[in-house]
Amino acid sequence: MNTLNKTYKELSIPFFKEVFDCIDETMSTLGIPYYLIGVNAIALELLKNEIQPARGTKDIDFAVMISSIKDYDKISKSLVAKGFNKVTAPWTFYSNKYKVVVDILPFGELEEENTVNFNNRIIDLHVLGFKEVLSDSVPVNIEEKIVNIPPLPGMILLKLVAWSDRPEERADDVPDILRIIEHYFEIAYDEILESHYDTFPENGELDTFVIAAEVLGRKSGIYLNKSKELSNRIKGLVRSNTKSPSESSIAKKWAQVKHWDVEYAFTILKAFEKGLLNE
Repeated sequence: MNTLNKTYKELSIPFFKEVFDCIDETMSTLGIPYYLIGVNAIALELLKNEIQPARGTKDIDFAVMISSIKDYDKISKSLVAKGFNKVTAPWTFYSNKYKVVVDILPFGELEEENTVNFNNRIIDLHVLGFKEVLSDSVPVNIEEKIVNIPPLPGMILLKLVAWSDRPEERADDVPDILRIIEHYFEIAYDEILESHYDTFPENGELDTFVIAAEVLGRKSGIYLNKSKELSNRIKGLVRSNTKSPSESSIAKKWAQVKHWDVEYAFTILKAFEKGLLNE
């Protein structure tokens, strides 16, 4: 068990405790496993290492492992009874009281080819990578609650999948990935020294971003071995972004966020690709 001796306030997530209490009560009553994912899961993981959240958000994402849409309907009824309203997307709930948007993303036995179909709305939700990444989730204790979150390498994959599905709506996913890379050398320093020392340059200046990116690529690649479809999606996405700096949407976004030359951002992405493809 990873224990986080912090308060909800330090997460800088407005009304996280109140919303989390509602979700926890609902899922515990129904006996449904659930996971915190997205930027809030990243913030929680980084906070374990005394790294403060980069940005607050009023969007809180959870994944729930269920076997049928009937189970999801039970979740919906419970949350509506607690004051949450259904909005446009059938997996999204809104609290007028807390002014918070909550996405409840189902995966598990109800999936068909990594897609969940909400029959009454004929809307498909793509959950590629959820089973592979969340099977390796880590329980974290925050105050009196326990929440399961995916490991950072897995979070990168989920972010890449979400961004590739709807890049026009997911502007924060690529910067969120860079934030993981930015702090990973510090977080995993002992492991990197022990198991990934070959990523250090024989000559030249030590670049912790480049080393962290390659190590994260290696560790992310483990999940690709569990799913051919996930492997094809991630490898195809990364390869399409590592043809050249000028054609790389990811590198250009990283350069914009950090005020870097795009060539340097591209170098970091190439290091991630190297680790991912085990080159």
